[in-house]
Amino acid sequence: MNNLPLNDEIAVAFSQIVDDALVTKRKPSHADIDNIIHRYKLSKGDPKLSGQNTSVGKAKRINAVLNWSLEYNQDAGESFIGALLSLVKGHGGFREDSQNFVGIEAIRNLQSSLKSEGFSLASDGTVTPIVLDNLSDLEMEEALKGYVRRAKKGASDAALLTGTSKDLLEAVAAYVITKILGEYPQKNFPTLLGLAFHLLELSTPDREDKSKVTSRLEVSLYSLGCAVNNLRNKQGTGHGRPFLPSVSDIEAKAAIESMGMISEFLLSKLKEKTK
Repeated sequence: MNNLPLNDEIAVAFSQIVDDALVTKRKPSHADIDNIIHRYKLSKGDPKLSGQNTSVGKAKRINAVLNWSLEYNQDAGESFIGALLSLVKGHGGFREDSQNFVGIEAIRNLQSSLKSEGFSLASDGTVTPIVLDNLSDLEMEEALKGYVRRAKKGASDAALLTGTSKDLLEAVAAYVITKILGEYPQKNFPTLLGLAFHLLELSTPDREDKSKVTSRLEVSLYSLGCAVNNLRNKQGTGHGRPFLPSVSDIEAKAAIESMGMISEFLLSKLKEKTK
């Protein structure tokens, strides 16, 4: 994957996979790290390249760069860690017989931090979105929340869940229905989303409770969800783009963020209903 999720925990975990302060020096080298920092224009966050501390170690450099990117340029930071992972992997960082092996603990920490955002890191360094159908109830909820966080930031890889035929909002609707009914019917998207809204006692165009002050808001969210789903490129483009070719990047970003907002709303209502 080119982009990976980035948060404070993941920033620490990535700094650990390059930390060679207590072992024989291993690759990637500082020069290798220089190259990808320059490529993603993150030099301002690097204490070495910005002249703040030219003798800083690799782990502190990576941690500083990622913390800077979290505040000023998260998209670049997410691209950077994707490239960093490829760099470590290319140098044998995930092979136990390699002199550049990063260590079991560092790998496990990175696996744990990525899993909380809905991604699986294999022992060979390959990252894939978690297939939601294979998760336990608690793991499913945490993975959906991870996708919601990314979708709200407009991250395009959060719009479709690799390994299933569902987009994020459809997966959330199915999760809501399953939690309440124990199973969910294989229906078209508007019917599925409508059933989720109904079970959460939310209004839809067909079932509008005009006595509720939030009724128009709920109807609007349902209609927006259906509109976003209509933009889906259900056959795929071969390049992983989740929307039809006629949908611009600006429109796609708005659609993804809307998907995240509605999904979060449904999960919050479910929690409120089942607590």
